[in-house]
Amino acid sequence: NYDTEYLFQKAYQAKLPYYQKRVFLRGLVEISNYCKMGCRYCGINYKVHTVDRYRLSKDEIIACCEEGYFLGYRTFVLQGGEDAFYTDAFLVDMLQELKAKFNNIRVTLSLGERSYESYKVLKEAGADRYLLRHETASKRLYEHLHAEFMSFDNRMKCLYNLKELGYQVGAGFMVGSPTQTNEDLVKDLRFLKELNPEMCGIGPYLCHSDTELAGNDSGTLTETLIMVALVRLILPKALLPATTALGTLDKLGRENALKVGANVMMPNISPTENRELYEIYQNKICTGDTSVQCRGCIETRIEAFG
Repeated sequence: NYDTEYLFQKAYQAKLPYYQKRVFLRGLVEISNYCKMGCRYCGINYKVHTVDRYRLSKDEIIACCEEGYFLGYRTFVLQGGEDAFYTDAFLVDMLQELKAKFNNIRVTLSLGERSYESYKVLKEAGADRYLLRHETASKRLYEHLHAEFMSFDNRMKCLYNLKELGYQVGAGFMVGSPTQTNEDLVKDLRFLKELNPEMCGIGPYLCHSDTELAGNDSGTLTETLIMVALVRLILPKALLPATTALGTLDKLGRENALKVGANVMMPNISPTENRELYEIYQNKICTGDTSVQCRGCIETRIEAFG
């Protein structure tokens, strides 16, 4: 389609003044697949009983970052379900040790909704960035996709709290989720324009057969790429990941995203034995690769795409 091609070309050009052809790599550590939340699309929500649960200790998390540092990563994304095991005290201790151990690193936390006070102490302990996908800016759709005890307003409030505390903030949304309309996607674009996050993760909805939304169609590659491109035009300076979910949907999904404005990839540096257990969606790519293989593979692929 000519219009789509035109959009993709314009979005790619929009990132060049700020980033040229650079792609930023972030080492991803999935620290826990315990989660108290009830997101109806997610394979690790508290209701899914087929999951073999794990959580990493402080030493295991630091060892993953050590390997990542050796491989050249300087930003680490520590991501997990909403797991009460990771108290402020635990995270403060871990952050201080990480920052003392490695020069010039950035730490991104992605651990869900927490209180203003919690975000504040984590910032003071050395967290630089926080990734909290809003998932959808439509209250109707949010309530359709999430458990009754979860609050759309609280999710939004958390994002504004993070902004106020001086974090570099990451938001993000799913494309193609059940009952989502184009009007809902327009709400996402308008919300992102207002929030003006430093980063935005956009991925397709991928149906998981052990969840309440089993049997729905997943989002498509083209729809997701269109949203990545539109966000690039709205937020020309943002960091936009080519998400792993896109690579799961299509074997060149991530590379295609780079061609329409994305400029970040997050190779997995979690312990290999835990990777298949962090199954937010099914058939996730690269779960068997070591961190070294993952790094080499991603670098080769990025360079092959120019």
